[in-house]
Amino acid sequence: MTWIAPEVVRPEGSLVAPERELLAGYLDFYRATLLHKCAGLTAEQLAERPAAPSTLSLLGLIRHATKVERIWFRIHFADGSPAEPLFAPELGKDADFELLDPVRAQAEYEGLIEEWALSDKAVAGRSLDEQFTFSGEVSSLRMIYLHLIGEYARHCGHADLVREHLDGVTGA
Repeated sequence: MTWIAPEVVRPEGSLVAPERELLAGYLDFYRATLLHKCAGLTAEQLAERPAAPSTLSLLGLIRHATKVERIWFRIHFADGSPAEPLFAPELGKDADFELLDPVRAQAEYEGLIEEWALSDKAVAGRSLDEQFTFSGEVSSLRMIYLHLIGEYARHCGHADLVREHLDGVTGA
Protein backbone atom coordinates (compact mmCIF):
# COMPACT_ATOMS: atom_id res chain seq x y z
CA MET A 1 0.00 0.00 0.00
CA THR A 2 1.37 3.40 -0.93
CA TRP A 3 1.26 6.43 1.31
CA ILE A 4 -1.14 9.25 0.37
CA ALA A 5 -0.62 12.82 1.51
CA PRO A 6 -3.32 13.76 4.02
CA GLU A 7 -5.88 16.54 3.72
CA VAL A 8 -4.77 19.83 5.28
CA VAL A 9 -6.80 22.54 6.94
CA ARG A 10 -5.27 25.91 6.29
CA PRO A 11 -5.35 28.40 9.17
CA GLU A 12 -7.34 31.57 8.96
CA GLY A 13 -5.41 34.46 10.43
CA SER A 14 -6.20 38.01 11.35
CA LEU A 15 -5.74 40.78 8.83
CA VAL A 16 -5.30 43.39 11.57
CA ALA A 17 -3.13 41.60 14.12
CA PRO A 18 0.09 43.07 15.51
CA GLU A 19 3.01 42.67 13.12
CA ARG A 20 4.53 39.53 14.68
CA GLU A 21 1.21 37.68 14.70
CA LEU A 22 0.42 38.85 11.18
CA LEU A 23 3.77 37.69 9.77
CA ALA A 24 3.62 34.34 11.58
CA GLY A 25 0.02 33.90 10.41
CA TYR A 26 0.87 34.50 6.77
CA LEU A 27 3.83 32.15 6.99
CA ASP A 28 1.64 29.46 8.56
CA PHE A 29 -0.97 29.95 5.83
CA TYR A 30 1.59 29.45 3.06
CA ARG A 31 3.19 26.53 4.87
CA ALA A 32 -0.20 24.81 5.00
CA THR A 33 -0.98 25.81 1.41
CA LEU A 34 2.07 23.92 0.16
CA LEU A 35 0.84 20.75 1.87
CA HIS A 36 -2.72 21.46 0.70
CA LYS A 37 -1.41 21.26 -2.87
CA CYS A 38 -0.10 17.76 -2.07
CA ALA A 39 -3.25 16.43 -0.38
CA GLY A 40 -4.65 13.22 -1.84
CA LEU A 41 -1.61 12.42 -3.97
CA THR A 42 0.43 9.25 -3.69
CA ALA A 43 4.12 9.23 -2.88
CA GLU A 44 4.84 8.41 -6.52
CA GLN A 45 2.80 11.38 -7.72
CA LEU A 46 4.57 13.69 -5.28
CA ALA A 47 7.93 12.61 -6.71
CA GLU A 48 6.84 12.93 -10.35
CA ARG A 49 8.57 15.61 -12.43
CA PRO A 50 6.00 16.71 -14.98
CA ALA A 51 8.05 19.22 -16.97
CA ALA A 52 11.31 17.69 -18.14
CA PRO A 53 14.11 18.68 -18.08
CA SER A 54 13.09 20.53 -14.90
CA THR A 55 13.60 18.66 -11.63
CA LEU A 56 10.59 20.42 -10.07
CA SER A 57 8.20 18.14 -8.18
CA LEU A 58 5.95 18.45 -5.16
CA LEU A 59 8.23 16.20 -3.13
CA GLY A 60 11.17 18.36 -4.17
CA LEU A 61 9.25 21.45 -2.99
CA ILE A 62 8.59 19.76 0.36
CA ARG A 63 12.29 18.96 0.72
CA HIS A 64 13.27 22.47 -0.41
CA ALA A 65 10.93 24.10 2.12
CA THR A 66 12.41 21.93 4.86
CA LYS A 67 15.92 23.01 3.88
CA VAL A 68 15.02 26.70 3.65
CA GLU A 69 13.27 26.71 7.04
CA ARG A 70 16.29 25.06 8.64
CA ILE A 71 18.82 27.35 6.98
CA TRP A 72 17.09 30.63 7.84
CA PHE A 73 15.56 30.02 11.24
CA ARG A 74 17.88 27.52 12.85
CA ILE A 75 21.27 27.85 11.16
CA HIS A 76 21.48 31.58 10.35
CA PHE A 77 19.22 33.11 12.98
CA ALA A 78 19.29 30.82 16.03
CA ASP A 79 23.10 30.82 15.89
CA GLY A 80 24.28 27.64 17.46
CA SER A 81 21.14 25.57 17.18
CA PRO A 82 22.01 21.94 16.49
CA ALA A 83 20.95 21.85 12.85
CA GLU A 84 22.98 20.17 10.15
CA PRO A 85 22.45 21.02 6.48
CA LEU A 86 20.09 18.69 4.62
CA PHE A 87 20.03 16.77 1.35
CA ALA A 88 23.69 16.30 0.43
CA PRO A 89 24.75 19.96 0.15
CA GLU A 90 28.03 18.78 -1.37
CA LEU A 91 26.01 17.89 -4.49
CA GLY A 92 24.90 21.48 -4.96
CA LYS A 93 22.10 23.80 -4.01
CA ASP A 94 19.44 21.80 -5.89
CA ALA A 95 20.05 18.39 -4.30
CA ASP A 96 16.71 18.73 -2.53
CA PHE A 97 15.01 18.52 -5.95
CA GLU A 98 17.29 15.89 -7.46
CA LEU A 99 17.60 13.07 -4.93
CA LEU A 100 13.96 11.98 -4.65
CA ASP A 101 12.71 8.63 -3.42
CA PRO A 102 8.94 8.06 -3.25
CA VAL A 103 9.54 5.50 -0.49
CA ARG A 104 10.68 8.42 1.70
CA ALA A 105 7.77 10.74 0.83
CA GLN A 106 5.93 10.28 4.12
CA ALA A 107 9.12 10.79 6.13
CA GLU A 108 9.99 13.90 4.08
CA TYR A 109 6.47 15.28 4.58
CA GLU A 110 6.60 14.65 8.33
CA GLY A 111 10.12 16.09 8.41
CA LEU A 112 8.82 19.37 7.03
CA ILE A 113 6.15 19.56 9.72
CA GLU A 114 8.79 18.83 12.37
CA GLU A 115 11.08 21.49 10.92
CA TRP A 116 8.25 24.02 11.20
CA ALA A 117 7.94 23.25 14.90
CA LEU A 118 11.70 23.56 15.36
CA SER A 119 11.77 26.83 13.42
CA ASP A 120 8.95 28.27 15.49
CA LYS A 121 10.69 27.17 18.68
CA ALA A 122 13.97 28.78 17.54
CA VAL A 123 12.32 32.20 17.23
CA ALA A 124 9.78 32.00 20.07
CA GLY A 125 9.94 35.11 22.18
CA ARG A 126 12.54 36.76 19.95
CA SER A 127 12.07 40.28 18.65
CA LEU A 128 11.46 40.89 14.96
CA ASP A 129 14.19 43.52 15.26
CA GLU A 130 16.76 41.01 16.54
CA GLN A 131 19.72 41.01 14.18
CA PHE A 132 22.16 38.46 12.86
CA THR A 133 24.88 38.52 10.24
CA PHE A 134 24.55 36.50 7.05
CA SER A 135 27.22 36.61 4.32
CA GLY A 136 28.65 39.77 5.87
CA GLU A 137 25.29 41.57 5.86
CA VAL A 138 23.32 42.49 8.97
CA SER A 139 19.74 41.25 8.79
CA SER A 140 16.76 40.76 11.11
CA LEU A 141 14.19 38.17 12.08
CA ARG A 142 11.60 40.36 10.35
CA MET A 143 13.50 39.90 7.07
CA ILE A 144 13.41 36.12 7.53
CA TYR A 145 9.63 36.14 7.90
CA LEU A 146 9.23 38.36 4.83
CA HIS A 147 11.70 36.28 2.84
CA LEU A 148 10.01 32.98 3.71
CA ILE A 149 6.50 34.31 3.00
CA GLY A 150 7.74 35.27 -0.46
CA GLU A 151 9.56 31.96 -0.88
CA TYR A 152 6.49 29.91 0.02
CA ALA A 153 4.20 32.10 -2.12
CA ARG A 154 6.41 31.51 -5.18
CA HIS A 155 6.64 27.80 -4.53
CA CYS A 156 2.90 27.47 -3.92
CA GLY A 157 2.50 28.89 -7.44
CA HIS A 158 4.90 26.24 -8.72
CA ALA A 159 2.92 23.63 -6.78
CA ASP A 160 -0.29 24.81 -8.49
CA LEU A 161 1.22 24.14 -11.90
CA VAL A 162 2.68 20.76 -10.94
CA ARG A 163 -0.60 19.65 -9.35
CA GLU A 164 -2.63 20.68 -12.39
CA HIS A 165 -0.33 18.63 -14.61
CA LEU A 166 -0.54 15.58 -12.32
CA ASP A 167 -4.31 15.29 -11.96
CA GLY A 168 -5.99 18.42 -13.29
CA VAL A 169 -6.73 19.88 -9.85
CA THR A 170 -6.53 23.68 -9.82
CA GLY A 171 -7.43 26.49 -7.46
CA ALA A 172 -6.70 27.70 -3.99
